[in-house]
Amino acid sequence: MMKSVNVRVPIAELLRYAEQSGLVAAEDLVFVQNQLLSLFDVAEPCSAEQLPAACRPLPAILSDLCDAAFAAGIIEGDTVAYRDLFDTRVMGLLTPLPSAVIARFSSLYTEGPEAATDYFYRLCRASNYIRTDRVARDMKWTVPSEYGEIDITVNLSKPEKDPKAIAAARNLPASGYPICPLCHENEGYAGSLARPARQNLRQIPFDIAGARWYLQYSPYVYYNEHCIALSSVHTPMKIDRGAFNKLLDFIELFPHYFVGSNADLPIVGGSILTHE
Repeated sequence: MMKSVNVRVPIAELLRYAEQSGLVAAEDLVFVQNQLLSLFDVAEPCSAEQLPAACRPLPAILSDLCDAAFAAGIIEGDTVAYRDLFDTRVMGLLTPLPSAVIARFSSLYTEGPEAATDYFYRLCRASNYIRTDRVARDMKWTVPSEYGEIDITVNLSKPEKDPKAIAAARNLPASGYPICPLCHENEGYAGSLARPARQNLRQIPFDIAGARWYLQYSPYVYYNEHCIALSSVHTPMKIDRGAFNKLLDFIELFPHYFVGSNADLPIVGGSILTHE
C-alpha cells in the first residue's frame, strides 16, 4: 500500500542533498526550489522544523516524490518505467547545464585529465544518472583460467521491461528523434515509455582524428568508471585503420583510462552497432 506523503518535506530533503552533493550552488537553491514547487503545484516550501535532522539516501527521497506524483496524477502509472521517467525529470532540474559542466571539466583538465574525470564521474553519480543503488545489486565474481583471471558480472542495474509499459509503448507515435540512444541529442531528452529519460545526462565534447566526439559515463557501470566515447555523427561502427587512430588519440587525452572497441559484427550482440 502506498503511503501518504507530504511532498514539501522530500522536496526540502532533495534540496539539502543537492547542495551537499555540489549539484546546486547556494545561490541557485531558491530558484531550483521554486521549480520543484511548481512541478508539484505546491504553494510554499516546508518549514525548517518539518525537515528531518538525519539525511535520508537519495533513492528514498525520490521514491517519496514518485509516490506523491502518482497520488497527484502527475504520472500516469505507479510502475518502474513511469517512476524512472519522473525521477529523472526531477534530477534534471538539479543537474548543472551542459555549458557549466563542460566549463568545470575544462578548468580541471588543466590540472590533469584525472582531476577532470573524477569531477565528472562524481557528478554523474550525484545526479543519479548512474543509479548507484541499483548498480550495488550487480553480481560480480572472478574465476581462474589458463588465460588469466576472468571477471564475470551479472548486471542487475538495468531495469526489466515492465509489461504495462511495453503495451503502452505500442500506442506511441513513431519517432526518429533522437535517432538512437547514443546520439548527442539524448542530452536532456525527456524520454518516453519506449526510450529512457536523459534530463540528467551530461556529455563532454572532445576532438579525436579531426572529428568531434563526446564522453559520457555508462548508467549501468559494467566496469569501474565505465565511460563511452561517442561520435557526434550517427554513423555505423567500423573497425579499420582509422579506428585504431581514434583509440590512440583517446588515450593521449585520457592516459589514465583504458580504451577498447566492440567489434562491428552483429554476432557480438553487446552494442548499438548503428552508432560508432
